[in-house]
Amino acid sequence: MRRQTENVLVIFGFSGERSAKRTVKRNIANEKIIHIIFLVLTIFSVLHNTKKIKRSKKVISKKIIRAIESSSWIRKMFEEAEDLKKEKEIFDFSLGNPDIEPPDKLKEIIVQVIKKPGIHRYMSNAGFYETRKAVASYLKEERGHRFSADDIIMTVGAGGGLNVVFKTILDPGEEVIFPKPYFVEYEYYVSNHGGIAKKVKTKEDFSLDIEAIDAAITSNTKAVLINSPNNPTGRVYREKEIKELAELLNYYSKKFGKPIYLVSDEPYRKITYGVSVPDVFRYYKESILVTSFSKDLSIPGERIGYIAVHPDIYEKDLLISGLVLSNRILGYVNAPSLMQVIIPYLLREKSPVIRYRKRRDMLCSALESFGYELIWPDGAFYVFPKSPIEDDRRFVSILKEENIIVVPGSGFGTSGYFRIAFCISEDKIERSLLGFKNAIKKAKGA
Repeated sequence: MRRQTENVLVIFGFSGERSAKRTVKRNIANEKIIHIIFLVLTIFSVLHNTKKIKRSKKVISKKIIRAIESSSWIRKMFEEAEDLKKEKEIFDFSLGNPDIEPPDKLKEIIVQVIKKPGIHRYMSNAGFYETRKAVASYLKEERGHRFSADDIIMTVGAGGGLNVVFKTILDPGEEVIFPKPYFVEYEYYVSNHGGIAKKVKTKEDFSLDIEAIDAAITSNTKAVLINSPNNPTGRVYREKEIKELAELLNYYSKKFGKPIYLVSDEPYRKITYGVSVPDVFRYYKESILVTSFSKDLSIPGERIGYIAVHPDIYEKDLLISGLVLSNRILGYVNAPSLMQVIIPYLLREKSPVIRYRKRRDMLCSALESFGYELIWPDGAFYVFPKSPIEDDRRFVSILKEENIIVVPGSGFGTSGYFRIAFCISEDKIERSLLGFKNAIKKAKGA
């Protein structure tokens, strides 16, 4: 307290430390006055900050303030890593941001089409007809259904596509069920349009728990959202799981006299390791596919994807009209035109699965040898190990001490785990391994 008193005395014009001490010694009453002044200043500061917070809450919506307070751990860790990189080498496993360059063909096509007349103008809100026709043809070839251009809406990535879907199908208070762990922004996508997110558990191996989904369905359920291969676990839901889910949704759709949609988010579909991703359209006609080219073509910054609806979906014309309108009134208007022109040339390009598999094998083998518990991912470029201590956020901090940036499982609705995005170079993965080894030793010794 004496040091604080001396600082305040200096602030109020006393000549220096010695002068301040002499003054305090000479007059105890002065010290009491200074204590009171210090207390008043402290109270004023608290009141000022409180007022500032209250004032700031009037600037933006309460809903967004709550979202900021619990905002995406993925972005938070990524931005923290970016700051740390200015000071030292960081092993950044935070963001699913592919480091592998896009196919050379993409650059070649850009050069060919960039001067094509009309490609920079407005088009149908659903997207260029030729692009939608090409996507429909590709899906027909891949999945065997009779898709047409009218079944396709080009979107600003998969995130944009999901928002378009939920804007179209949700009334306030209607529910969207999805399994956890889950991509954290799903909650926001649902609440953006007045919906209620209902998270259900998965089994220990992260496979779908059909009984949990069954227990969550009510007459207010509008959709079930799945993501396979899954972010953050890398799990691919097997054909048996999709078939059982379809049977469940068929039962409740008939019971309630209205369709419950199955929305399948599939941006990692082409990145799998010895397993195939079942076709939801084969088992359930009330299905809506949302995907992007961000991961398999390594172009996340281009924000290009599409929505495809089952050719026999209920009231298809009305649903499509709603999707097209939502694409516009959400402010996207349409997907980026240059990317739309390029995509038809790249639909059959293969993703760099071999390189991602090498990274998965290198990382998972090493982690297991260090004592981590994990399930090897079937696809995508994520692994979701158990935290060696109960507090996953604390363990993420321990890894940070080793210059390793990962995301706590709490950020995906599942505490006690952490996510590693292994879309960084093999060399960096190799050099990070000692840090993972040191971290688990620290944690178990704590």
